[in-house]
Amino acid sequence: MNLTAISLPDLIGFLLSFTFTLLVFTYIFGDNPMFRWTINLFIGVATGYAGAVAFYSVIFPRLVLPFVSGNRGEQILTVIPLFLSGLLLTKISPRLARWGNLPMAYLVGAGAAAAIGGAVLGTLFPQITASINLFDRHTAPMSWVNLLNAIIVLVGVISTLAYFHFGARGRSHRQSWQPSLTGLPSSERPSWLESLGQVGQIFVAITFGVLFAGVYAAALVALIERLSSLVNFLKPLLESFTKLP
Repeated sequence: MNLTAISLPDLIGFLLSFTFTLLVFTYIFGDNPMFRWTINLFIGVATGYAGAVAFYSVIFPRLVLPFVSGNRGEQILTVIPLFLSGLLLTKISPRLARWGNLPMAYLVGAGAAAAIGGAVLGTLFPQITASINLFDRHTAPMSWVNLLNAIIVLVGVISTLAYFHFGARGRSHRQSWQPSLTGLPSSERPSWLESLGQVGQIFVAITFGVLFAGVYAAALVALIERLSSLVNFLKPLLESFTKLP
């Protein structure tokens, strides 16, 4: 590839990508105005894109279009979200901000319900089912390797849940007198539960280590991709310049 094989839009895109990548890499030398300008530009573009997607995917087809060209039933149903959206805009003004508490309460309640339902139905129940199925010999042949894997997973699940048992404090808080939800003094929980929680702490640490390694690997892949794109862009340009008489 040479300069004549690159179209003008591609050349402009490559130059912008190259420039912004170098500006982001300037953070190696510390926080500086060029890096902050690039980050602000990225946040502005991402916000504008998100706003455009929200308008053309939600606001216009679900609020504006049914209210303008829909039947009477659709128009009546659209009045409620339009009214709540109008109340939500009152959050801009400090004097009228209290009128926006109703839609905010609705959003927070619906979001909390969706998050709790997703955590229970999408994480907790499938984890329990998967842990039980590990001991089902009809699901997989019960060899000593599968049995050991099932035991490790079961111990990890139970000990992690024990680690997050907040009904009682650890034994280091012996002066506390507040009762726990289990009826035991909050300063003393059973020694077996505390030992199980310490085992769960090991599993939690391993999990965080694996997650950190995954995030680091993903960031490293992105860095390699950016460096590779810079090399692939600069190499033909340098070859073209070296061939000039």
